[in-house]
Amino acid sequence: MKIGIVQQSCSDNIGENLQKLEHNISRLAADGAQLVILQELHNTPYFCQTENPDLFDLAETIPGPSTQRFGRLARKLGVVLVTSLFEKRSAGLYHNTAVVIDRDGEIAGRHRKMHIPDDPAYYEKFYFTPGDLGFRPIATSVGKLGVQVCWDQWYPEGARLMALQGAEMLIYPTAIGFESTDTPEEQQRQQEAWMTVQRGHAIANGLPVIAANRVGHEPDPSGQTHGIQFWGSSFAAGPQGELLCRASASKEENLLVDIDMQRCEKVRRWWPFLRDRRIEEFGPLTRRFID
Repeated sequence: MKIGIVQQSCSDNIGENLQKLEHNISRLAADGAQLVILQELHNTPYFCQTENPDLFDLAETIPGPSTQRFGRLARKLGVVLVTSLFEKRSAGLYHNTAVVIDRDGEIAGRHRKMHIPDDPAYYEKFYFTPGDLGFRPIATSVGKLGVQVCWDQWYPEGARLMALQGAEMLIYPTAIGFESTDTPEEQQRQQEAWMTVQRGHAIANGLPVIAANRVGHEPDPSGQTHGIQFWGSSFAAGPQGELLCRASASKEENLLVDIDMQRCEKVRRWWPFLRDRRIEEFGPLTRRFID
């Protein structure tokens, strides 16, 4: 399957962001992409650097304007899209939601971000309610997609639950970058850990992993920090964790990768991790901590 990854920067001009997204998706489709993956909260700058009630105005319903717009594009190009939206579910109830749109332009399913961070410059708990849809693959015309969002990508449990329900690949729209006060050595450790943990999900589950990250510097509107330097480096890994492609750490870029979907079956025969799991001993995993 040919898969496209869009890695781009975002400005305060939402119209320009959307036009750029459509242009990049169209280019990848013209090159043969059957599935195109966008980064987390791609319509706008990463607004969670501050806690500002006015920014809830950026949220929209699902279905809504963005799903209609990307639905028309998906139908026109004949591609499956993985989008990432600020969902207004009800007054006072908002989610960080990945929406998968099939090639017919219809919504195939959604994943509401399950793990919500709260760190300096990443004040997501102010904006997002934790997801309540669980970890369920989304069936599409190109297969069952195990879609999660950013902070979800650090947790092996979500990846495993997707795999156990028949996901054929793991997909993570992402917005992650460097905190300006960290040393270059710490920044490198964090970036490598980000890639390593996801490649570990690929290996442990025998599935391809695709991560689409934003890139570029976005200032802190409050001026309290120096903003976030998003580290790009969007990538795809195969079912043994092998790196299939990796984008620049500093530039906008479209990636096109051809993934052999039959290889997963072969790898799982060689490394039968699912067969050898001692599921009768895993009950304590549902506890917060074991004293």
